[in-house]
Amino acid sequence: MSGYVEQAHGMHVVHDGAREAPPLLLVHGSGASGDTWGPMLPALTDRRHVVRVDLPGCGQSPPAPSYDVPVQAARVAEMLDGLGLCHVAAAGHSSGGYVITALAEQRPDLVGSLTLISTGPSPDALLPQPAVLRALLGPPLGPLLWSVRSNAWIRKGIRATTARPVDIPDEMVAGAGSITYRAFRKIASRNTAYLAERSVPERLAALDVPTLVIFGAADPRWEPSSAHQYDTVPGTRVELLPGVGHVPLLEAPEATSELLLDFTAADADTPPVLP
Repeated sequence: MSGYVEQAHGMHVVHDGAREAPPLLLVHGSGASGDTWGPMLPALTDRRHVVRVDLPGCGQSPPAPSYDVPVQAARVAEMLDGLGLCHVAAAGHSSGGYVITALAEQRPDLVGSLTLISTGPSPDALLPQPAVLRALLGPPLGPLLWSVRSNAWIRKGIRATTARPVDIPDEMVAGAGSITYRAFRKIASRNTAYLAERSVPERLAALDVPTLVIFGAADPRWEPSSAHQYDTVPGTRVELLPGVGHVPLLEAPEATSELLLDFTAADADTPPVLP
């Protein structure tokens, strides 16, 4: 079944591809929605049952009392349990990588592999942010610009994180424009707290899960060389995409999809558990 939509545990969930195919969970980053993955869907849905979520407060999901990363991961776990899915290949873009890492920490039975795309490994890897993002995300301009919900400003913000010219789908803009400034600030602060408590490589080292790390070699948000902090984690493969910024999903969807499908091919041998 393709394009099936449901609400599950306070989250908007979209299924693409054949339900009998091996499951692939896709989790977006801060201020985005499941529509972020749109450019990759043609390649992924040929071989996977793709499950895209809008995290609480994002896209078409309602706000939540808490945006703590472990709390968001617990909601995703409840959603997977409700669908009868386990041992899924999980991919997260940017801070979505924190959510799926927390998911693996809490429920290793649900996760067969992790793919972290542009997921900053530690606080010291964060670069000075582009001026457009600083204006959008911080006071005093941030709340004003956010209240206007200008599609032009949203497109400028997305383009500020890329390293090559891109066409930004309208669905991606709409998804990014749905979150409130207040919710975004809360989500960002909880992501920062999760990362400050313990780096992602440290967290992964305590787990036993195959991990793929994809980074743009020209990422303007995180120091690209910091991707190699993940080299210390046994069983982790690191791939840098030349000339790509923070959004490989948009800048290099074919190459990103190929890496993801190749890495998760072993998971495809494990049949999904359906309700």
